[in-house]
Amino acid sequence: MTSFLQSADFKSFCHNVFGTLPISIDILDKDANIIYMNDAFLDFLKLKKEDVIGKLVTDVNPTSKFPETLKSKRASIAERHIFPGNKPAIVHRIPIFDEEGEVIGGFGMLLVETEEQARDIAEKYIEINKELVLYKNELAKINTTKYNLDHIYGTSNEINIAKSKVKKIAKVNSNVVILGESGTGKELFAHSIHNESQRADGPFVTLNCSAIPENLFEAELFGYEEGAFTGAKKGGNIGKFELAQGGTIFLDEIGDMSYSMQVKLLRVLQEKEVLRIGGDSPIKVDARVICATNKDLEKMVEDGTFREDLYYRLNVLTLEVPPLRERKEDIPILMDKFLGEFYKETGMFRKTTKNVINRLCKYDWPGNVRELRNVTERMAVSAEGVNITIDDIPKYIFRDSIEKDYRKGQVGLRRIVETVEKDLIIEILREAKGNKTKAAEKLNIQRATLYRKMEEYNIEDEDYM
Repeated sequence: MTSFLQSADFKSFCHNVFGTLPISIDILDKDANIIYMNDAFLDFLKLKKEDVIGKLVTDVNPTSKFPETLKSKRASIAERHIFPGNKPAIVHRIPIFDEEGEVIGGFGMLLVETEEQARDIAEKYIEINKELVLYKNELAKINTTKYNLDHIYGTSNEINIAKSKVKKIAKVNSNVVILGESGTGKELFAHSIHNESQRADGPFVTLNCSAIPENLFEAELFGYEEGAFTGAKKGGNIGKFELAQGGTIFLDEIGDMSYSMQVKLLRVLQEKEVLRIGGDSPIKVDARVICATNKDLEKMVEDGTFREDLYYRLNVLTLEVPPLRERKEDIPILMDKFLGEFYKETGMFRKTTKNVINRLCKYDWPGNVRELRNVTERMAVSAEGVNITIDDIPKYIFRDSIEKDYRKGQVGLRRIVETVEKDLIIEILREAKGNKTKAAEKLNIQRATLYRKMEEYNIEDEDYM
């Protein structure tokens, strides 16, 4: 191996790799004789190649500690050294080992040539370290994607169309506006677009435009430098746009963004750069923007509360999330999901029935999927046993479903009474596990009357078993 270090092939390799580098480099054999020294090092020492090659390193530089490094087999990293002519510098001295662990040579590098350079590097290192600390702190707060298309439950035509559109939107980098009523799950769709896109490995940063006070919004979105304002964090702060580099920034409730901030957001979208508060150097950003709102942005543009130019910048692609009342066939699927989560959290198993589902499907769910989740949990907690019954349905939902039919002229008082009676019979039959005798006793009616009622209301075994 030592002979290879001294071979023409190795010297050619060193010349090709290190010859033109602006960093001073030398290579020694195991006896501390100089095998190679590049032009940068020769210029620093003000020597010629023939003055150093084959010479003992201490003959060229009497103060060299390379012989000690080779003998100790320990590298010296970033060590201060004085070269001939009283030239201070920072150097690396690294032993080279063979497969048996024996020293066969050494690799030297002059990191900086003057103490001034060392101070400059140290100052830059301090600044870079500050930036790294900031990034680490902020990255810890980033809302990484938790959801994908598999988390969007439902088999209705409306939800399938929306999921299909997600895949199309994800193929491009255009800005997106997600429209939908409160509680429909717009954030799930934003996560899914990111996860289906080529930016899936990048960050996903969320900012709720309605949750940030106006006086802090700009600092949160664009960041700020140290001392930019009273109370500014030492070292400054990185904005959401910078954190979203190479990924996606999700601006939820974009309709609540103030007019003044709309102007600044428009500039970022146009110039693709941000300027921190108190900063003087624009920072290039590469982040896809996805927005969501439950407001009518077109109406806001007409009213002058949302900038038209910003609207068209954001609204390149649109995704509309259907409300729950337009996909009620998904209610059983969603409830099964929520009851499964309830079981995992509490250990209490609950199930629902066709009768309860039918009653819930007559309600229009103004709070959408979020309201259904809350109602499902409420019913699961109030249920006396495994089965969720009609009695567990919140009164406002039960009453609304009947009143709605009444207002539409579909039922009168008699029909309302019959509906309640049918629901009660089904619940009692379920409690009696289908035993007609026990059910009749509990209802305080004759068994024959129970059979007649079941036939009248078309109650099947599957309704209560």
